[in-house]
Amino acid sequence: MRILLWAILAVMALPTFAFAAEHEMGTRCRPISERVGADPGCWIIANQPVGNLTKPETFWHLDTYPTRALAEGAKGAHGAVVESLGKHWLLSIEDAGWRGPAGGQRIAEIGPLPVQTGQAYTAQYMEAVFNPGMTAPAHVHSGPEAWYTVTGETCLETPDGIQVGRAGGQFVIVPGGPPMHLTATGKEQRQALVLILHDSTKPATTLVSDWTPKGLCKN
Repeated sequence: MRILLWAILAVMALPTFAFAAEHEMGTRCRPISERVGADPGCWIIANQPVGNLTKPETFWHLDTYPTRALAEGAKGAHGAVVESLGKHWLLSIEDAGWRGPAGGQRIAEIGPLPVQTGQAYTAQYMEAVFNPGMTAPAHVHSGPEAWYTVTGETCLETPDGIQVGRAGGQFVIVPGGPPMHLTATGKEQRQALVLILHDSTKPATTLVSDWTPKGLCKN
């Protein structure tokens, strides 16, 4: 009877242990199709080929439209339309100063993003919803990463130090190559749109085990 009771308690505890293990190891980005309800985490919402870039830097333009149909009608060759955080977004990779067709609201222009001329790129877009204290495991990207913070605060540690992104604050941009470790800091849930503009011939993200963060991001 005692053995049976311990078995039942162990099964009941599995979800808690699983969550604790994921929290400790870091939250990995997964396709939006795997999301259940409003689960927090990192969710891949679009992969948009951009093609060869002819300049050593480019910019990420974020606009919202009242409907998806209007956003689709405004989309250019380097744009993607997504529904995220309660809005219809047109996300575009274009030169500085680019403006989408009328009918939308300009939210942000983020850049410059350093790239290699003549190289084909793909824009991977993600919705990141992290509760304070959640982390992403140490990883590298094959191109620059940037994010637009809607709510909350995020601290990113690399070998060069830390960058902190806050709603209404400075945008975070990190070039491709260096290892990084991300932590949701502050007291409010972090909600953000994330871009990885990666080499189309390589994975957007690769986990690394040969670098250990110093723990500079304290919640």
